[in-house]
Amino acid sequence: MSNKILKVGIIGCGGIGTQKHLPALSKQKNVELTAFCDLVESRAQDAAETFGTAGAKVFTDYKELLKEELDVVHVCTPNKSHSFITIDALESGKHVMCEKPMAKTADEARAMVEAAKRTGKKLTVGYQNRYRDDSLHLKKVCESGQLGDVYYAKAHAVRRRAVPTWGIFLNKEEQGGGPLIDIGTHALDLTLWLLNNYDVKYVVGNTYKAWDGRTSEANIFGAWKQEEYEVEDSAFGFITMENGATIVLESSWALNTLDIGEGQTTLCGTEGGADMKDGLRINGEEFGKFFMKKPELNDGSVAFFEGETEEPQDREARMWIEAILEDREPLVKPEEALRVSEILEAIYESAKTGKPVYFKKEEAFA
Repeated sequence: MSNKILKVGIIGCGGIGTQKHLPALSKQKNVELTAFCDLVESRAQDAAETFGTAGAKVFTDYKELLKEELDVVHVCTPNKSHSFITIDALESGKHVMCEKPMAKTADEARAMVEAAKRTGKKLTVGYQNRYRDDSLHLKKVCESGQLGDVYYAKAHAVRRRAVPTWGIFLNKEEQGGGPLIDIGTHALDLTLWLLNNYDVKYVVGNTYKAWDGRTSEANIFGAWKQEEYEVEDSAFGFITMENGATIVLESSWALNTLDIGEGQTTLCGTEGGADMKDGLRINGEEFGKFFMKKPELNDGSVAFFEGETEEPQDREARMWIEAILEDREPLVKPEEALRVSEILEAIYESAKTGKPVYFKKEEAFA
């Protein structure tokens, strides 16, 4: 590992920036957090005082931050501004991690990919669920061929009643959508990555505002204001891949079900299957009998010595910084995140028109 110190700036010092990105980056020995930007100056100032190096600078205009001598920028703003801030950062000579989803629209995400190629700078997207212990183990299982050819999968992002009532989550103009683009994007990314299959044939989708005109005191984040609720509360997609595989994507902030869970996947292959419904479970048949096994993902076996553990967001930050220092591709490639955005947009479009959305073969994932 290089001893080089990377100077990092963050644009957007709200919840995701101060609860995920900054704590994780502050643990990396090759990182100095030297620039902080937020439209609310006090938020940037608080973040700088908590996480910044001595003399860290504070900005309310991201373009002023980009004039600084920085190596890396993390973009943690509402979805609406992901694309143009990321593109400006790349063109100013910085590597960029953008928080999920990649952008509000597929065209914006595509422009981000093009900017990364044009500038030669690294671009990744904050899909931290790939970095969980169970996800990384299941990736090895898939790559080993233990499941055979996976022809059916479900991407799970379902809450019983957890509508986010803070910030701009319910604002369609700022976010582009509701649970589909918020938490569904995580489950879809995880599933596509595990399958290593990005070649989509067509997409069918439906969205619902079943709670339109109503509120719920049972919501864990408190009752929402109905006049502010501009996005869907549930969305479901049926994705058919070029090789015939099927992926069902389910996403909801408020669904009357006990079958809840997010950032999860179910995989069904010709030789075995896997799910994350009760920890990571692998199933199959052996010697004429069914089996189900649960890998022990905690390395510790002695009391008080549980082995070294690394939280997904910390592993994400470390591997991202290592990718820059070692000049290799990040785990989350921008082209992969773009395909996630294209599928999400296709679900919204299909729900609007009542028709399937076909992907062109010449646009197959490269």
